[in-house]
Amino acid sequence: MKTVFVSDLDGTLITRNERLSDYSLSVLNGLIERGLPFTYATARSLSSAERSVGGLRHTLPVIVYNGALIIRPATGEVLHFLSFSGAEKARLVEKLASFGVSPVVHARENGEDKIFWREGSESPGQARYLARRMQDRRLTPVRFPEELCRGESCFFACNGEYASMKRIHDELESEGVYCRIYPEAYREDYWLEILPRGATKAEAVVRLKRLLGFERAVCFGDSANDSEMFDVCDEKYAVRNADEWLKSKATGIIGYCEEDGVAKWLAENAFKEE
Repeated sequence: MKTVFVSDLDGTLITRNERLSDYSLSVLNGLIERGLPFTYATARSLSSAERSVGGLRHTLPVIVYNGALIIRPATGEVLHFLSFSGAEKARLVEKLASFGVSPVVHARENGEDKIFWREGSESPGQARYLARRMQDRRLTPVRFPEELCRGESCFFACNGEYASMKRIHDELESEGVYCRIYPEAYREDYWLEILPRGATKAEAVVRLKRLLGFERAVCFGDSANDSEMFDVCDEKYAVRNADEWLKSKATGIIGYCEEDGVAKWLAENAFKEE
């Protein structure tokens, strides 16, 4: 049966240095040259994801913004895109402000990716995120809350201590807003991601299978934002550093992300049925 292989990035495919190791890059490129249908699904934007896998000669569309966008990296062709309505954006900005929180907002404006945030309102985690991208052309600081609603917004990201993020998560969820909370890899603080309804890795993998004519999907992950993807894939593998509860949903446990677990599993198993 025709199978597509889909990997999460952070904590799964790439290292804590936010890059593919030389070993994984070599192995994956060799497998792709042999015809391996491989892609990734990540909460990152396209430009951030592509930097992290620099040199990977993948050919399939990729899933970014946690499922809000399916796009072909080489051409920029958008296959699927979900965004908030104007009223939804305004309500979210107002709601988060009531908790003393200002989001980092990912959007597309005039066909270009943008990152909006109110300068001076950053949490420590948001400040780290922005500092790592100082030369990123997407960065667009704004002065007023209403400016956070520019463009077609597809991803709101808040960061802070668990208790604070959990309070916001629970209230938004009770109002029917789709959101998720999870710890940042290798850090103690937590991210709260808010997305348009239907923007999940699971929905995107199902859509990708249908668009490209795949019959099966095998995925790899490590944390909460991979859980729904595990639910829709025929086989799902958790890296050894994954959350314990995610491991309980997995078909099997593979090596650590820092030890090229995904690449090694694919090298040993991807073409077994040839």
